[in-house]
Amino acid sequence: MANKKYNGIDIFSGAGGMSLGAQMAGIEISLAIDHNKDAIETFKFNHPKAEALCGDIKDISFENYKNDYFILMGGPPCQGFSVSNTKTRNDQNTNNSLFHQFIRAVKELNPKWFVFENVEGITLFKKGEVLKILRDAMSELGYVTKEKVLTASDYGVPQNRNRFFMVGNRIGVDFDFPKPNKNKISVAEAIADLPELKNGSNFEELPYRDKPSKYAKLMRQNSTKSLQNIVSTNKDYVIERYKYIKQGENWQAIPKNLMTNYKDLNNCHSGIYRRLKADKPSVVIANYRKNMLIHPFQDRGLSVREAARLQSFPDNFIFKGSLMNKQQQIGNAVPPLLAKAIINQIIKTNNDY
Repeated sequence: MANKKYNGIDIFSGAGGMSLGAQMAGIEISLAIDHNKDAIETFKFNHPKAEALCGDIKDISFENYKNDYFILMGGPPCQGFSVSNTKTRNDQNTNNSLFHQFIRAVKELNPKWFVFENVEGITLFKKGEVLKILRDAMSELGYVTKEKVLTASDYGVPQNRNRFFMVGNRIGVDFDFPKPNKNKISVAEAIADLPELKNGSNFEELPYRDKPSKYAKLMRQNSTKSLQNIVSTNKDYVIERYKYIKQGENWQAIPKNLMTNYKDLNNCHSGIYRRLKADKPSVVIANYRKNMLIHPFQDRGLSVREAARLQSFPDNFIFKGSLMNKQQQIGNAVPPLLAKAIINQIIKTNNDY
């Protein structure tokens, strides 16, 4: 079984966090699909052997890509499913209907296993109706399914990020999700060896600094330098606000006279202007530029490489596109080490069958 080849397809792939985790577990990704041009460029650069298609999945015919896939993975855009998103959380959000394309892909490609990934808010959307449709559709296609919300920090990722997963197979076996790790990776363990930077820093290459933690060694395995040390340039008044915020605190620690450009502070989200705690896993970094997450020790935002580390992307993984697009790709990604844990468990379950 050790030499057995497993092939996979990643739809709604984004930059390829799920694919990278699958690759770490021994899956050969042969095809990826996403509508975001920059994400696909990132995917191609980091997965040169895979075919990567950029386009609307509704327009893609899977007839041209029939294969004996071991696994199909995907996380349809989730803006409408997010618990925190009240503006687009409704039936009219066309992104909500994209889970039907996932069902179509499973039906037409007939993989042995599938992994459906999304925000945990999908469990509440329309009182669970979306998940019921998904469950029923997969059952009709002959798949046995199991679902669970997992926390990334339980699987070696230095971030408290909850994601929903549904795993299915057509061989009739009962799947158990991997057991959580007891040891949590802190922000300091994740990024303390990375270069010291300033607001607006833009260095493609810099030497590492401090002695690496066990986690940092893992991230540095195929790298000799820290790459993509790029920090957003925040205005002086924003940096001034940062100075008042201690680790674990948010915008509420900022003197009110420095927040006069906000019409109503009651509408400020608790995640805005949060300084990360060095000795704990990070908070969710989904939109870390917009939320202005703050480095634990330095008065600035997170660099591209620091954010990638907090998502468990190794240092040789390069993001393409504008700075904003790089940041978005990182924030949207499935943490590779979380994906790896799930895919490892799938392969083990399959081999024990």
